[in-house]
Amino acid sequence: MVKIHIVCVGKLKERYWREAVSEYEKRLSRFCRLEIAELSEGRSPEDEAEEILRAERGYVVALAVEGKMRSSEALALEIKRLCDAGKEITFVIGSSRGLSARVKAGADALLSFSPMTFPHQMMRVILLEQVYRAFMINAGAEYHK
Repeated sequence: MVKIHIVCVGKLKERYWREAVSEYEKRLSRFCRLEIAELSEGRSPEDEAEEILRAERGYVVALAVEGKMRSSEALALEIKRLCDAGKEITFVIGSSRGLSARVKAGADALLSFSPMTFPHQMMRVILLEQVYRAFMINAGAEYHK
């Protein structure tokens, strides 16, 4: 079973975000082994970079506003390609200060969900929903409709 890693800077403080993440962890358990690493916030993205880089595994996708925007179907195809190749996938979500240039440069891909900025707690839930949607698309399930 493929491993999906979510590397996040900062903790989920509100219960409703933790509950949403828990729901997607449960849903994703039939498709992958999901690991979420919550890293400590630093004073700057550069302070956070070393810990992020140590936590990354396999193919690394950093979430960044300047990254490539993809449809849900395109993300599903990319996840399928990586899973078929037996690769672990790491998605990186920075803190409210963003990601360091070093983390972005070391990533295999930069992914943007929108030109808008979202709170990093919300972004974790949005990312997990899209990863779940990708697995459902690849399974030919009705969820995507």
